[in-house]
Amino acid sequence: MNEFLTDKDLAEQQHTEAVQVEEAELERETLIEFPCQFPIKIMGPATDAFMTDIRAVVELHASGLPESAWKIRASAQGNFVGMTVTIEAISQSQLDAIYRGITAHPDVKMCL
Repeated sequence: MNEFLTDKDLAEQQHTEAVQVEEAELERETLIEFPCQFPIKIMGPATDAFMTDIRAVVELHASGLPESAWKIRASAQGNFVGMTVTIEAISQSQLDAIYRGITAHPDVKMCL
């Protein structure tokens, strides 16, 4: 059936197939079995604005988290805060989106 495809159609089909193979390989590379409880740790300045921003990013990708999902600890001198949120992760792409959103914040010092 490929003999009736134009060069452009064939190139698009090959590209689509290559993308599908690459995505399947990425999914297999993860050692995480989904769904699972997954903790995310974030460090940044101890300000209400920072904590609100981080909560908003996480809520965008994992909505409906109870308050008990969050653990917040101030540093010894109170300048920084460590935030840990435990989510019900459903996919690697969800985790990637959360990490990208968090690390895009200019005040994030660390995200694990």
